[in-house]
Amino acid sequence: MHSTKKADLVLQGGIIWTGYGNPVAEAIAILGNKVLTCGSNDDIKALTGPDTQIIDLAGRFAMPGLNDAHLHLISTGLLRGKVDATPDAAPTRSALLEALQMRAAQTPKGEWITARGFDQTRYSDGLMPTAQELDAALPDHPVSVTRACGHVTIVNSRGLELAGITVDTPDPDGGLIGRADGVLTGLLAENAQDLVYDIQPTPSLAGIIEAIEAGGHHLLQFGITSCMDAAVGQIDGMTEIKAYQQAEQSGRLPVRVWATLLGDPGSSIVEPCHEMGLVTGQGSDMFRIGAVKIFTDGSAGGRTAWMRQPYIDEPDNFGVQMLPDAQLFELVERYAALGYSLACHGIGDAAVEQLIRAYERLRAADPAHTHRHRIEHCGYVDDALNQRMLKAGILPVPQQAFIYDFGDAYVKVLGPERGLRSYPINTWDQLGMKPATGSDSPVCSPNPFPDLYAMMTRKTHKATLMDETEILTPEQALRAYTENGAYSQGAEKVKGRLEAGMLADIAVFSHNLLSADPEEILRHAQCEMTILDGRIVYERN
Repeated sequence: MHSTKKADLVLQGGIIWTGYGNPVAEAIAILGNKVLTCGSNDDIKALTGPDTQIIDLAGRFAMPGLNDAHLHLISTGLLRGKVDATPDAAPTRSALLEALQMRAAQTPKGEWITARGFDQTRYSDGLMPTAQELDAALPDHPVSVTRACGHVTIVNSRGLELAGITVDTPDPDGGLIGRADGVLTGLLAENAQDLVYDIQPTPSLAGIIEAIEAGGHHLLQFGITSCMDAAVGQIDGMTEIKAYQQAEQSGRLPVRVWATLLGDPGSSIVEPCHEMGLVTGQGSDMFRIGAVKIFTDGSAGGRTAWMRQPYIDEPDNFGVQMLPDAQLFELVERYAALGYSLACHGIGDAAVEQLIRAYERLRAADPAHTHRHRIEHCGYVDDALNQRMLKAGILPVPQQAFIYDFGDAYVKVLGPERGLRSYPINTWDQLGMKPATGSDSPVCSPNPFPDLYAMMTRKTHKATLMDETEILTPEQALRAYTENGAYSQGAEKVKGRLEAGMLADIAVFSHNLLSADPEEILRHAQCEMTILDGRIVYERN
């Protein structure tokens, strides 16, 4: 050991995975907010002084803090105010209606009841809730129930009326209003949801800061120290930037955030951010401006992802194309010229191909261009699309939690041939495309264990095997959750591995994630401790 500096914090007596391809260490020394070194207990002993805080891991497993490469932090924090419509909380349609009625009983008549998280493919009849059902159950309140994916919302008649939606209201650009037999069904897909969101109460600046803090603390309980917030500006425009800045200044930002700015036409916050000098890379290690996000389609489970072939049993439904080529290309080129990377939403193969063309144009116009552009989700691809992505340096950023939560729905709406091959993470890993992973919370829970389980087994919650050639080794899976997430944010030199000089962000787990049975990890693993910037920020009681 050449260093004469003594560590501020030492973790010893554990199994420490320091990064892909590195030998496992027993101990790690931290000075300030950086890793000093890793090694054996004896190696690290020389770095302990009278003031060193020593933590005995007692054989537990430690690794770099997880990086959820795509979620919605503010929405995750705001979720506490909504009725929980997830399959765990409301497994049937009647359970959902009961939960809504319970909330209505405590809510003054005429005030909104909002819920999030349903997945109709989990119901025995596989049908979406309807305005008529909601009307019967909740006659005195406007109600909106958003699907897990966030791309479909069901609204009751009172809510539709408040939004001024009638059976004659035209579908907005990139949106769909559900109608059947000349009657509104209550379904609002994609941009049509804004007709209702725009008239619902918006949280205050203080409420958004509270949501950032609550959401961040929730992530720390899972060992997540970094995340990408996937559409800053979606709830209340520039107020969200202000909220993040104030949260950081006042010590109320619990996790590192790479902020992706909403760039959709009509709701973009890119221009005001650019005027303030907030371009890709600006900021601190706690809050940094990331890429710009444009939506190009919807979700597969909601049958709104834009596909080259139609959905099963719906020969005319290819999903929703949000923007014509010319408009997308113009936006992408303008944002890139302003100094931004792009991290656009594309799930269906038609949407993915449209984004590839947009990014290929950037590369052709400026071959020296160094920004890393991402395709968020990137659910459906083929070999030709992968090769084009590889050549253009495009990063796929999938969510393997989708395989666990929604895999069966994908097979149902797309058929086995397309459905089983959803989100092919091992293909990308083998090609060297550095796929990251995450939860898209609140679409899925930020709990990393279903995501890890899906990567290591390719099994859904029903144990359906989703193309076993896409299974990752445990070490590949951990790399997706750490180093690849950092790479997707251009931060691989500062975080994602536990090596000298890197940020001291560490997660300690109850189980050895490299060797434990995936079923055991799914059912019983827990985060025991989270360290961020060399400080213990969470300990399990």
